[in-house]
Amino acid sequence: MLKTRVIPCLLLKDESLVKTKKFKKYDYIGDPVNTVRIFNELEVDELMFLDIFASKESREINFELLKDIANECFMPLSYGGNVKSLEDAKRIFEIGFEKIVINSNAFGNLDLVTQIANYFGNQSVVGSIDVKRGFFGKESVYSHHGSVKQKVDVVVWAKKLEDAGVGELLITSVQREGSWEGYDVELIKEVTDSVRVPVIANGGAGRIEHLGEVVKKGGASACAVGSLVVYQKKGMGVLVNFPNKKELERVLNG
Repeated sequence: MLKTRVIPCLLLKDESLVKTKKFKKYDYIGDPVNTVRIFNELEVDELMFLDIFASKESREINFELLKDIANECFMPLSYGGNVKSLEDAKRIFEIGFEKIVINSNAFGNLDLVTQIANYFGNQSVVGSIDVKRGFFGKESVYSHHGSVKQKVDVVVWAKKLEDAGVGELLITSVQREGSWEGYDVELIKEVTDSVRVPVIANGGAGRIEHLGEVVKKGGASACAVGSLVVYQKKGMGVLVNFPNKKELERVLNG
């Protein structure tokens, strides 16, 4: 088995899967349940579903869709998207998900992270941080699908989430997301050098060598992948796929 997890990060909008570019334009990918069936066949180790507009649009969690996904899925699942309470988390875990991803709602209620971590264990909570770079490379943290700028430093916030009880961090580069240009290795290294919990790199994977780079140079413990596993190639049509295990072994562990 790979030492480094490679996690398809699948974006939900309403009851469909979509793929965004820099958190803006999005394309329709397909039906979430059918996509899960394909990933079952491909023997993927873990899946992450993020309802990307749920917090921004103040939408309730679609528990029925999550049930349909969990009923088809053979692998560990994580979900993020407007989780507001311990009760929300309980329902999601009862459905069959193993982890909750929390981003926007942590800013107004950091105790939410602690409540879920205390009840289900630290390994059950993933703290998610979305980061944009300004013209001069200055990093800013955003919430609500990149629409609300938060007045906090990325490393400071990562440490606060760690102290609150998250078991790992998902760090997403907004500018790299959907770009196929590779992860923001500098950003990932900044965070991995500052926290003790595992860090999942997200945003920009365009070929498997990018995964090896962010693990070896950035210190990432896991890689989230989007475009790489839902398109044939850059600029081409939808094709749900997963990199060859031997090739992943070569770039990640070689």
